[in-house]
Order: sequence, then structure tokens, then C-alpha cells
Amino acid sequence: MEWGMANRMAQLIQLDGHALFLPVDHGYFQGPTRKLEEPRKTIEPLLPYADALFITRGVLRSSVDPDNTRPVILRVSGGTSMAGKDLANEGITTSMEEAIRLNASAVGISIFVGSDYEKESLLNLSKLVDEGERYGIPVMAVTAVGRELEKRDARYLAMSCRIAAELGARVVKTYWCQEFEKVATGCPAPVIIAGGPQVNTELEVFEFVHDGMQKGAIGVNLGRNIWQDDFPVAMIKAIRAIVHQNATPKEAQEIYESVKNTPDRK
Repeated sequence: MEWGMANRMAQLIQLDGHALFLPVDHGYFQGPTRKLEEPRKTIEPLLPYADALFITRGVLRSSVDPDNTRPVILRVSGGTSMAGKDLANEGITTSMEEAIRLNASAVGISIFVGSDYEKESLLNLSKLVDEGERYGIPVMAVTAVGRELEKRDARYLAMSCRIAAELGARVVKTYWCQEFEKVATGCPAPVIIAGGPQVNTELEVFEFVHDGMQKGAIGVNLGRNIWQDDFPVAMIKAIRAIVHQNATPKEAQEIYESVKNTPDRK
């Protein structure tokens, strides 16, 4: 691996081989998202506990101080919204030159396998990988499912992740699912957990994160499970313990409760 590429990957994936990415890019298709209406207020208390930020260029410039940040994974796909007909009809919205100008450690793009725009999204990934390899910038592929949540099963996600890796993605972000080991073992690129099923408690989040880590994921890219929690700092510290300290769900719950009950910790 060329030095620049290896150096950027080392910024993202820590010495233990694991990573906790914090995505705050939801506004690129959702607009103001609950508890992300003012991105700076959401990001600042969580930043010390993230290994990297997944973010758009607009929010990066407006809401993150350049002298106090973490490595940046720049969201470079978009062009659709929740108000439109098909979230899968994305294009590349940000150039590689812009990523270099913003000192990004990686760029991220969604792919929509099985959608009407499967070919376009996969060719977008391929073109982005070509540019990333030229400049030494890794590409993270996001196996998006749009509104079709029933696609979150091992067979579909394993296929999507493998295709992303075959096209050259250096990291693949995908959903947790039952039989997650089939997803991770079938993907030659490192796999990051994007989220999981709708759950009602923090413990259930800790359980699927722990399960995914045990079955081959190298880390997480969790947003709403963290910053929409009533105690987001407690949540990110508990998840960080699973990712970097191999904490059990029960131990993570204990960390969450301890931080939650500390004055001024929300």
C-alpha cells in the first residue's frame, strides 16, 4: 500500500485494528434531523470519543473548528432527498480535489444494490475509487437500502459488501443483521457497523454492536443511536468500550449508567 494511503488508513483504524466513526451527515438527504438541528452543538461534546467524523463539506466548514477535530471522512454522494421519489438516484456531489483541500482522510459514497439505480451507484463507486487511488485517499462504501428496510438480511448485505470490496472500497459500512458473520467473512475489506434493527433500549444497541464485533466487524459508524440518545456522551463512551476494550454489553451498560449519573454529563 502506498505511503499516503497507508497513512490515511492508519488515521482511521486505530492501533488495535478497530475504529469508532461518528456520522453526522444525515442532513444531506433528511434536512434538519432530530438532535442534529444545530450540528456544532451535537458534535462538540462527542468529538473527543470519536476516531473519525463522517460529514459533508458544508457542515465541516460551518460546524467543526479546524484546530480541534478528528480525521474526516467526507460524504461525497447525494443529490436526492426524503421529499423525492427515489433515494437511490444519487450522484457524486463533491470532487476529489475538494476532499484534498479539506484534508480529508477518506471519502464516503452510498451504493444501492438491487435498486433501479444499482448500475449508476456502482459505477459512481468505481470512478471514485479510481480517483482515490490516484491521490492516496481511501473510499468508504456505504451499503444503503433507502426506504427498503427489509433488505437488511445477511444474504443481501453480504452481496452488497462483497461487490463494494470487489470494486475497490477500502472500508465498507453496512448494517448489523442476524448471521452477521456471513457478511463480514465474505468481505475482504474491513467492515464497519452502520446500525441495526429498531431497538428500545441502550442495552439492545450494546448487544448488536458487541455481536457484530465478535463476528468480524472492525468497528462502528453509529450516529442516531448515539446523538439521539438522552445521554449521548454516556452512549458513545459505552460503545467505545465495546469497540476498543472488548467490553461486554453488561459492562457497557454499567459505563453508560455511571456516566449518565455524573453531573453535567448529557
